[in-house]
Amino acid sequence: MPFEINDTTLRLFIFLSVFLAMSLLELCIPKRKLKSAKAKRWTTNIMIAGIDSFCVRLMGLVALPLVAITAAEFAQTQSWGIFHITNWPYWLEFILTLIVLDCAIYIQHVASHKIPILWRLHKMHHSDTDIDVSTAVRFHPIEIMLSMLYKVIVVFILGPAVLAVFVFEVILNACAMFNHANITIPSKIEKALRLFVVTPDMHRVHHSAQQRETDSNFGFNLSLWDHLFSTYTAEPKLGHQGMTIGLNAHQSKAPSQLLWSLLLPFAQGKNEKL
Repeated sequence: MPFEINDTTLRLFIFLSVFLAMSLLELCIPKRKLKSAKAKRWTTNIMIAGIDSFCVRLMGLVALPLVAITAAEFAQTQSWGIFHITNWPYWLEFILTLIVLDCAIYIQHVASHKIPILWRLHKMHHSDTDIDVSTAVRFHPIEIMLSMLYKVIVVFILGPAVLAVFVFEVILNACAMFNHANITIPSKIEKALRLFVVTPDMHRVHHSAQQRETDSNFGFNLSLWDHLFSTYTAEPKLGHQGMTIGLNAHQSKAPSQLLWSLLLPFAQGKNEKL
């Protein structure tokens, strides 16, 4: 039976709720003092998110299965995927979907740092000179479209339930906003949390201007993958207050500009790592 729900409206409601909650927490319990003007950064990052959303919607209009949830519906009608062969219990397939998709996103994230052409796109995300909840939506539109195509392929291979894909997409967006948030979590609670999920302190290390640190802590939801594949870094060398966020080559006001950010992957000159 098809997943009968206006998933776009529900996802938007959850997104706005989490975004607002993280924004309020950033005001109440900030971790770091922001170095760039918040209004300008947020305007740019939110406009980028709007462009991303438009591009994904356009993909869905051009070819129906080119978004993850619709792809899951299509796979169900065509009986595509591993789960249509295994015939495992629904609850097991549901849990496996969440785990496998999360691992797939981890692999994609590693590839975004290791493959030069993908890094050119992904470095727009890392060019933000501060990290807060708005950074969670700062991804280049081309990267977002490639990411969606990648998830569609994984969905076709798995053949998961539509509800499972919907839940994963909601969790992924919510966790991204949580672990990018500029919030302080008490040390004991933070250490307990990061045994299972990626925390703001853990992900902040990934946004360090030091390449050794940015090439670590690739997880978005589960912290498991970084421990399992030895890409985990516990703390930044200079501490959370002393570390530099962003790219060494772009420690200026430029990343807060919309056009500059969108053109960054195509900029001429040295294709620096950081």
